[in-house]
Amino acid sequence: MARTEEAKLDLFLQWLQVNGAQFRGCNLKYCDSTKGFGIYSSNDSPKDGVLLVVPLDLAITPMRVLQDPLIGAECRAMFEEGEVDDRFLMILFLTVERLRKNSSWKPYLDMLPATFGNPLWFTDDEVLELRGTTLYRATELRKKDLISVYEDKVKDLVKKLLVLDGDSESEVCFEDFLWANSIFWSRALNLPLPHSYVFPQIQEDTETTCPAENSSEVTISHSGDPIDEIDGKRFEAHENDSKVNGVTSTSKQEETVWVEGLLPGIDFCNHDLKAVATWEVDGTGSITEVPLSMYLISALQSPLPVDKEISISYGNKGNEELLYLYGFVVDNNPDDYLMIHYPGEAIQNISFSEFKGQLLVAQKAAMRCLLQKNWLARGFFPTGSSNDKANNTREADRIRNFSWSGHRRTPSYLNKLVFPEDFMTALRTIAMQEDEVSKVSSMLEELVGPEGERQPSDTEIRTAVWEACGDSGALQLLVDLLQKKMMDLEESSGTEDCDSELLENACIIGSPEQQTSKEENDLVRHKLMSKNRWCSIVYRRGQKELTRLFLKEAEHALQLSLSEGN
Repeated sequence: MARTEEAKLDLFLQWLQVNGAQFRGCNLKYCDSTKGFGIYSSNDSPKDGVLLVVPLDLAITPMRVLQDPLIGAECRAMFEEGEVDDRFLMILFLTVERLRKNSSWKPYLDMLPATFGNPLWFTDDEVLELRGTTLYRATELRKKDLISVYEDKVKDLVKKLLVLDGDSESEVCFEDFLWANSIFWSRALNLPLPHSYVFPQIQEDTETTCPAENSSEVTISHSGDPIDEIDGKRFEAHENDSKVNGVTSTSKQEETVWVEGLLPGIDFCNHDLKAVATWEVDGTGSITEVPLSMYLISALQSPLPVDKEISISYGNKGNEELLYLYGFVVDNNPDDYLMIHYPGEAIQNISFSEFKGQLLVAQKAAMRCLLQKNWLARGFFPTGSSNDKANNTREADRIRNFSWSGHRRTPSYLNKLVFPEDFMTALRTIAMQEDEVSKVSSMLEELVGPEGERQPSDTEIRTAVWEACGDSGALQLLVDLLQKKMMDLEESSGTEDCDSELLENACIIGSPEQQTSKEENDLVRHKLMSKNRWCSIVYRRGQKELTRLFLKEAEHALQLSLSEGN
């Protein structure tokens, strides 16, 4: 590690100690150029398993920003007018503090990465490796959106705030805002805070040793909504609540309020599918003897080996989400998924579009779905083991075991079908032919009655659509969507085998400048590529693999449905 990095680390560790953090069984040190810094076990392994304790007063949260002496008043005005949300507040705070010459957060900010491996930081050539994938379009839209927000809101506001701080010389650029955005999305945790901490009944006037005031009056709470960036503002992923599953407040006597924020120290834990630690909040100090703190605790039964990296799990995430938010992928990721959707704008071009649109809303049908890799384990062609206990067939069983006329039989393949019923409902409705539309309309008229006595439920409408249509039309449409997906994926980058060959011969470099004459001699056997390009190929190969496997499932289900008259 270079001396400058050592100096930064020393200053950061002193800063953490001054602000009340306690390293009880671990050290923070440099991993490598890919991971940056990480947390490692030390010689003294604590009996209670608590490795690191950080006071919640050190967290960067929306409440902290709104109480900040420099930008708090401006942010509060925008927040109360509804112009910005809590995430914007924290990203703005990071942007300003990065540029402030005398920021009290400097020891922490200097430790954070300067660049990232997510697609927003890719070169133009690297972005082209994503063509045909969901990420390609999402990255394009998100970059445009961020540039627009920067030009319209951030640029002049940051300049104004810096002048108020006595700095009229510093220049703000888009990369500063992009950096802050990436810091937030790659490091923020969903913190389960005690209600009394978020909404203190008695505001104290005493100052703390932390870089900002402790008191707060306003917060935004989150129950854990999934991140959804597919529209260019959020990316489709699932359960991105925090970097740890099952985190709960240790105080059971009061309500827990979920607040997004950054917690210096704990946020240096890297990801591993087999995590060795988890984090929790200690509201009373009964675990750590530090009230209102967050602590890192070993998840292993036996003491940690000395100098073992202490990893946590960011959750069960596919490569699409890992690459977009964190800038890395997991080869052969067991939690990978494929997003399939029917474009909403295409509805207006199909026959009986108005009637079908009403049915889609009434049935609460899903126009897109995430096909999870582990669902294949219970399909027609199992590949590996499944840890997914919910098989999405309960609703389908109830609907398809009922027949209005007695002629529609329950499909023999029902329990092998890996596609979610909400999505199949949408496809059945979209694929309906004229005679099927008439049948559905007649059945629903029977339910409603001549005087329109009642409205049919979403389950009754689904049952009517199933009775009229069966599965063949929906499965044919699904096959078409998957074939189109595969065409898009292969159009620019070739087949799954082509990607496998590239990865097999790959030699990953940090940047083109690192290539030496010695490395040039190895080009016969290895193909040099950046880490970003390697991650892109791993991701898109996984997408091609999942498309191929789910297409095989859909085609087989289609054959069975046709043979059974469904």
